[in-house]
Amino acid sequence: MAGLPNDAVMGEKASGAPGPAVERVRAAMRHAVQWRGPEVLFLLLPIAAYFVFPRHYLLLNEIVIFALFAMSLDLLLGYAGIVSLGHAAFFGFGAYAAALFAKHIHPDPLLGLVVTAAGSALFGLLSSVLILRGTDLTRLMVTLGIALIIYEIASKLAWLTGGSDGLQGVAVGPLLGRFEFDLSGRTAYLYSLSVFFVLFLVARRVVHSPFGLSLQAIRDNRLRAAAIGIPVNRRLAAVNTLAATMAGVAGALLSQSTSFASLDVLAFHRSAEALLVLVIGGTGWLYGGPIGAAIFTLLRDSLAALTPQYWHFWVGAILAGIVLVGRERLRRVARPWTWFPGARAGVVAPAARDQSGGAP
Repeated sequence: MAGLPNDAVMGEKASGAPGPAVERVRAAMRHAVQWRGPEVLFLLLPIAAYFVFPRHYLLLNEIVIFALFAMSLDLLLGYAGIVSLGHAAFFGFGAYAAALFAKHIHPDPLLGLVVTAAGSALFGLLSSVLILRGTDLTRLMVTLGIALIIYEIASKLAWLTGGSDGLQGVAVGPLLGRFEFDLSGRTAYLYSLSVFFVLFLVARRVVHSPFGLSLQAIRDNRLRAAAIGIPVNRRLAAVNTLAATMAGVAGALLSQSTSFASLDVLAFHRSAEALLVLVIGGTGWLYGGPIGAAIFTLLRDSLAALTPQYWHFWVGAILAGIVLVGRERLRRVARPWTWFPGARAGVVAPAARDQSGGAP
């Protein structure tokens, strides 16, 4: 009931029936949960890619893992408003945890994935204590510091992690006891895609729930959210735990599909690339991470093939152009029916009438 107008709350208490404000909120939430055509198409595209691009399973697998990693960061940045430069700490933790589990305990990938998810959740919960206080700049430095500490620990424990040479000798067993991880990446892609679909459905349910709405309230105004009764610290700790779990699972998928883990999974560029992906795809909606991951990965590989020495320059120039032009203008270019003034006037005019109090 927090955040509803006082008269609506009092009316509900007096009559025992939900007030009009409550009904509007419930109707909006039910409408948001409903599946739409573009969303279904979005989920069908990676399945179609399996049949259309049989020679690029390894690249498709990389895109799916990167999409899951970026989506986990979007839960923090886009929905909770937590800026992080150290999200690679969770990704690398998951990668090393899954690789060490497969090497020393049990080679089953699903069992290793569950153990890695539990360990990443615990790591995210413990690290939440460090990000609950302070401003955005403080959180930025704290998250970066956590990632650097984890990187140095992994580097110093060479007897366990392999150090700069990486963790070798990782033997991941067949999936479900039947499907081997082949060199073409076929099994790895289907495995990563299945896990991505499950976690995407979980994230979609979370962001469209009252919990997700409370995160957006905290993102917009933390003090006001606390004033209407939202437990801010608990909400932030919960979303950080969920994001860490998803990032750890993404790292586990990478190490399981490649049978290798190195310090690269903990490097700063992992966190930076995830932020760049969200710049491309947008924050505050779950599809921004997957779309941005696909565009960034394909763009990077294409430019690296054309100009191996200067592809960083061209990627930076394109990203700068996206920021300067703006995603809204690019979306308008992709929608020709909005080019004409008449089509846009029909959308703008009602909004203008609402802001003017309904005056003609």
